[in-house]
Amino acid sequence: MTTTLERPPERTPLPPTTARRRLSAFVFRSRRTRLFSLLTPPVLWLALIYFTAVFSLLATAFFSVDSFTNAVVRTFTTSNIVQVFSEPAYWRATGLTVGIAASVTVLCIALGLPMAFFMAKLARRRSRGLLVALVITPLWASYLVKVYAWQSMVAPENGVLAWFVRPFGISGPGFGTPAIVLTLAYLWLPYMILPIYAGLERMPDSLLDASSDLGARPWRTFRSVVMPLVYPSVVAGTIFTFSLSMGDYITAQIVGGKVQMLGNIVYQNYAANLPFAATIGLIPIIVMLIYLALVRRTGALENL
Repeated sequence: MTTTLERPPERTPLPPTTARRRLSAFVFRSRRTRLFSLLTPPVLWLALIYFTAVFSLLATAFFSVDSFTNAVVRTFTTSNIVQVFSEPAYWRATGLTVGIAASVTVLCIALGLPMAFFMAKLARRRSRGLLVALVITPLWASYLVKVYAWQSMVAPENGVLAWFVRPFGISGPGFGTPAIVLTLAYLWLPYMILPIYAGLERMPDSLLDASSDLGARPWRTFRSVVMPLVYPSVVAGTIFTFSLSMGDYITAQIVGGKVQMLGNIVYQNYAANLPFAATIGLIPIIVMLIYLALVRRTGALENL
């Protein structure tokens, strides 16, 4: 009996490797190449748009304005720098702006920390997403709508806050520095809650249980366990609230009354004297660089 061997089916030849395939395989195997290809477009965009604007601002601060034509004279001069740093009014405006930004940051920490702790550790897991959505929802509304809403809240006569505290013999905040702090704290509070919530959510619940088992009271647990772990997240939130408050001018213009922040001075001088406005605009940048340097020394940025 003879058996016939079946011939195996012929395989279709693979297409020749093209340059595109070789490049795709190289990018897939090389982690650094993938990272470089992903980061290059946004880094170029940031360098062209953001840093170009900042360097243009730095350069304009060292120019002057022709008193007759009001045109910018592109000749190097330090007259604007000398005028700003020798005038006490601008030092007072700087101190007021830094004080308002610091007050807003402290108020946001006082309000955002317990809210974030409740969302991350006490609320049910099913409701955490809803709570995060409720925190983000105010960011969807227009900035001006929220500021004008607070204008009616802090009005000295018919404001909601004045009506609420009038039975206790207390007058409302009215227009001024307290109104600016309250309004900015409301505007930037989500930027404080979300980083703290993210930091608390990463913290294992077993640490809280172990602290309780060892006999620590709630305040001691919060001070010795929670705060050291959530401190980098708090610092991240303060960078948002402090920097956004330093550069704001619309809130001070609507609810601030006669209070002048650095942003208002820049706004008032932008059309008439651009180099001088650019010089004032350098002050918040310098303050933020000093603040970031101090934060970096604490090591909080490395632990984010």
